[in-house]
Amino acid sequence: MKRVIAVANQKGGVGKTTTAVNLAASLAATRRRVLLIDLDPQGNATMGCGVDKNQLARSVCDVLLGDCDMASAMVRIERAGFTLLPSNQDVTAAEVRLLAMPSGRETRLREALDPVRNDFDVILIDCPPALNMLTVNALVAADSVLIPMQCEYYALEGLSALLSTIEQIRSTVNPQLEIEGILRTMFDPRNNLANEVSAQLIQHFGDKVFRTVIPRNVRLAEAPSFGTPVLYHDRDSRGALAYLALAGEMIRREEEERAAAAAESSPSTEPGAASEPAPEPAASGSPPDSSP
Repeated sequence: MKRVIAVANQKGGVGKTTTAVNLAASLAATRRRVLLIDLDPQGNATMGCGVDKNQLARSVCDVLLGDCDMASAMVRIERAGFTLLPSNQDVTAAEVRLLAMPSGRETRLREALDPVRNDFDVILIDCPPALNMLTVNALVAADSVLIPMQCEYYALEGLSALLSTIEQIRSTVNPQLEIEGILRTMFDPRNNLANEVSAQLIQHFGDKVFRTVIPRNVRLAEAPSFGTPVLYHDRDSRGALAYLALAGEMIRREEEERAAAAAESSPSTEPGAASEPAPEPAASGSPPDSSP
């Protein structure tokens, strides 16, 4: 699983940061090397990892402006087992300076990521709640976009605008960009509107909608105040189990896509040609284990 995933939705309060932090911890728990990039000037992902955003020597701002390399600004989150590129309010100034650049402003993050990209199995980018230059940098650097959203009417309208932006990025600077999946967050099955919107999402996007649903959960909401992912606040809570399930679903999808690609690329026998006999098995017994 080698990919850069932008966690994006221009609507605020839909669980982007919660998803980025807890998915990073859950993927790290599967022994994957994970980098979480906080690209939001609010620095909520940074604080949610237990790092004081007001005491940073280096941040993503310095990386975007070329004042330091990515490795110099990264912070290891020992308890959760992943690496963080922190953020604070200085990123707002970085965005203003990016907008003043005559060219190359939308590729700054991608260029900064290149030297460390192969050091990680998964790189998650927590985007700000806006379709601004910071979000554009994330989408240009990413392989795919994970879209957290609440199942409510206004969320559907915001989704249309985000999909339009993704299509523009794909057609201009990042043709490989794809939708990683749509994640239903803060879901309450007792809410009829939530169930209706959920059904509409599945109808329109099919298997791009994750089967995993993130519920409303008190432990999930209070974990940031302790500066830790919910996995290390209350491992048995519904929120922690949901993000572990999401990590598992993403890994399974990756393995299924890899298996399908391998099957398509394997040479097939030409029509009418005699096929060679299959080699005898080395020993009898159960078939090879195909579990992940």
